Amino acid sequence: MRLLFLRHGSAESRETWTEVDDGRPLTNEGRLAMAREAMLSSPLTRAHETAQIVAEGLGIADRLRDDDRLAPGFGPTELGAILDEHRGAKTVMLVGHEPDFSLTIGGLVGGAALVCKKGGLARVDVDPQSGVAELVWLLPPKVLTLSTSKGGSGGD
Repeated sequence: MRLLFLRHGSAESRETWTEVDDGRPLTNEGRLAMAREAMLSSPLTRAHETAQIVAEGLGIADRLRDDDRLAPGFGPTELGAILDEHRGAKTVMLVGHEPDFSLTIGGLVGGAALVCKKGGLARVDVDPQSGVAELVWLLPPKVLTLSTSKGGSGGD
């Protein structure tokens, strides 16, 4: 099974956002940079917007759904429950937050220390029988945006 962990794109600054953090949306640059893929998303606005852009880009917007387990606090227990529900899937894409994704991915692959940047994408292959996981790649947002921008990934 292929797991894809997509961290939400660049969001409005915490310092200037005056409302509840859960509603902090993507910046315009964040929206443009994320126009690519998705399936299950944290219900927080910035993650859901990222997932929506990606799902529309892949033509699977009708299959996108929010999952409260991907909200901040996501970890191995929540991942296990999600994977149990999607046992037959070849690929599961998750859209969520830090530090949860880095800690979960690192734990899956044997305790690696890594950072999933905003708008970054990681692929972890998991053998459903043995539970053995392999980090195949961890792409920074700069790599993912080369074809749609002229280098910069914006603020937050």
